[in-house]
Amino acid sequence: MAALTRGTLATVPLFDEPACDHNRTKDLATRKAGCPKPKPGGTAGGCAFDGAMITLVPIADVAHVVHGPIGCAGNSWDGRGSLSSGPTLYRRGFATDVGEQEVVFGGEQRLYDTVVEAARRHRPAAVFVYSTCVTAMIGDDIDAVCAAAATVTGVPVVPVHAPGFAGSKNFGNRLAGAALLEHVIGTVEPAFTTPYDVNLIGEYNIAGELWDVTPVLATLGIRVLASISGDARYAEVAAAHRARATMVVCSRALLSLARGLEDRYGIPWFEGSFYGLRAMADTLRGFAGLLGDDELVWRANELIAAQEAGVAAALAPYRERLAGARAVLYTGGVKSWSLVSALQDLGVEVVASGATKSTDDDVDKITALLGPDGHVIKDGNPTELLRIVRETQADILIAGGRNQYTALKGRLPFLDVNQERQHAFAGYAGMVELARRLDLALSSPIWEQVRAPAPWDRPAAPENTENAENTENGAP
Repeated sequence: MAALTRGTLATVPLFDEPACDHNRTKDLATRKAGCPKPKPGGTAGGCAFDGAMITLVPIADVAHVVHGPIGCAGNSWDGRGSLSSGPTLYRRGFATDVGEQEVVFGGEQRLYDTVVEAARRHRPAAVFVYSTCVTAMIGDDIDAVCAAAATVTGVPVVPVHAPGFAGSKNFGNRLAGAALLEHVIGTVEPAFTTPYDVNLIGEYNIAGELWDVTPVLATLGIRVLASISGDARYAEVAAAHRARATMVVCSRALLSLARGLEDRYGIPWFEGSFYGLRAMADTLRGFAGLLGDDELVWRANELIAAQEAGVAAALAPYRERLAGARAVLYTGGVKSWSLVSALQDLGVEVVASGATKSTDDDVDKITALLGPDGHVIKDGNPTELLRIVRETQADILIAGGRNQYTALKGRLPFLDVNQERQHAFAGYAGMVELARRLDLALSSPIWEQVRAPAPWDRPAAPENTENAENTENGAP
């Protein structure tokens, strides 16, 4: 099935992704039917509009305009801790704030005026326009409006067809990737290229994690030409077609973008992670292998050995204190398995990991890492999480911020590893920070105090009957 919207995206097969491991195992007839179509309740964990915003808003020098009711912008803005080393325009919210009048008469003029005003007042590198449920249902032609506004302002204006009703958050990621492939990538040439230019797809620079990774890559001479989309600039993303290799860091929904770059521009790709020592080693070797340079492969192995030796001393005291700790991990996507590997590198036993937003391939990796006694969590409601914690005698819950209160109610140490966090856990420096944060959470004296019975629930101390009798008889 093609995209649900008109325009150039109608040619992109969004429900049929041949690069998906799960899809490759199907027979021809089943594969032709494509992925499951949106069903009622499919947007409960985030709608397609939310997924598109998450993917594209970290492009820091772009004005992101939400064409819809103000509630859509308010509910979805700044939901991730994506950081920028320069422009901050992405932190400013733009919305058309359509109301009853636009629903009746159409909101195209309002959108045009908003885009022109944003372009003239803020001089962005580009303007991205996001459709929403309301404006998609009333039939606003945002492609035509974007083209007209681009002609007047001289600024690229990119339509992103991702109304919330189109599907889940992951499907919104895919719609965002399709918009980049159709309207952005290939429109700008880089000032220069190197034999070791690469793309990172699905890297959002949460808490500045990208800044811990790029220096390691630079040591090998590898330049990140485009990060999609953490700490990105529009021109960098537009020049992504000149990269020599691509790594899909997070979100299996963006596999279609990696495959599109391979189909159109011949850029090979692989999947990897920056969490943990083993994952970093696999990533560096993956880049070296794709770039096809024997010397680079040798230098990558040398760098891996040097980096691991460098962090060994810093990790040694943490490994000693964390050895034998038991953890329940409840997160999604690449973190559902890559963090298992990272925690095991520290000597932490992961007794369960969540798989609610993971693909079949992710689940296979989780199962292989956890072993036969591990639990794969399919339902992560608070009651179920606390039950698993009790059954596995876990010492800590590692999850997203929304599960913090679940851990507090269970009087359990907690570590936030999702997009709202303030601490970077990627790369070799991030590995040390992960160990430090785990140690702080587990060693806090508060847990011994909150688990102890309240003073009024403690049994009364037995009275000394002998002293009582002496007192009654007048003894001092």
